Amino acid sequence: MVTFQNINNTVKIEVENSLSKSLGESVEILASSLIGGGCINSASKITTNVGDFFLKWNANCQSDIFIREAESLNELKKAASNHLIIPNIFAAKLVDSTPGFLVLEYLPQRFSTSGDEEKLGRGLAFIHKYPTEKFGFYNNNYCGSTLQNNSWTKSWVEFFRDNRLRFLLKLIQNERPLPTSEIKVYDKLLDRISNLLSEESEPVLIHGDLWSGNFMISEKGPALIDPASYYANREMEMAIITMFGGFSSRFYAAYNEVNPLLPDWKQRNSLYQLYHILNHYLLFGGEYARLALNVAKSYV
Repeated sequence: MVTFQNINNTVKIEVENSLSKSLGESVEILASSLIGGGCINSASKITTNVGDFFLKWNANCQSDIFIREAESLNELKKAASNHLIIPNIFAAKLVDSTPGFLVLEYLPQRFSTSGDEEKLGRGLAFIHKYPTEKFGFYNNNYCGSTLQNNSWTKSWVEFFRDNRLRFLLKLIQNERPLPTSEIKVYDKLLDRISNLLSEESEPVLIHGDLWSGNFMISEKGPALIDPASYYANREMEMAIITMFGGFSSRFYAAYNEVNPLLPDWKQRNSLYQLYHILNHYLLFGGEYARLALNVAKSYV
């Protein structure tokens, strides 16, 4: 029986047209099934006459969010080489008078087996060796639904202070204002960033939002999904990795075999986590404000 779950007819037609253009042959969606896990976009596995694909779409989000995600995936694919699986992109559309969407290679999942966590650690370590000359990215993009200021700069201190913390605090003041007393704490912290971080940082590519829900064990091996990539100090990646857990000691051991972290990286970990805690406050409110303030106070 043909079933279409969670896909309206407009999206169906536009996805078929986009896939037909991308693949150079007529594509018809035969069925779809919901895929859970996302809190922002609708997601489905679509079955077509030429195979299966992964589709996510949304009509009520930032207009370029799927275009920006596609850019991150393309950059990760270049950096990952054969070390990790990055899904192939078949179509990406802006949100305009009709919903935007992203069509990716469908990656069937399997249970983790011996060696998968080591492959993930080693693969990420190789990605973190993919350099450029400045910190930032080709366009602004999104961590979740939060805009990230990726303006290029040669200074990691400047980038983290101004493009990440200061920029995010301004977004928060527009949406979920913090008390003046708390803003004063953050102002003190911003003034101290140059004393807390080293300018001798190498800009390398990071996933940008790598918690346990944004990697999967596919039949082809460990795969990265839902990136918010930019070129950063790689310790920024470790902040979100450690924030919610889900990465084993085998992951860290394999990572350090390829690309050892500095011995004192954990001293800065909470500071880098502050960006993600503040982002969670912007998105969800609640206790994240208190958690963020405690981190800020610990560094001032």
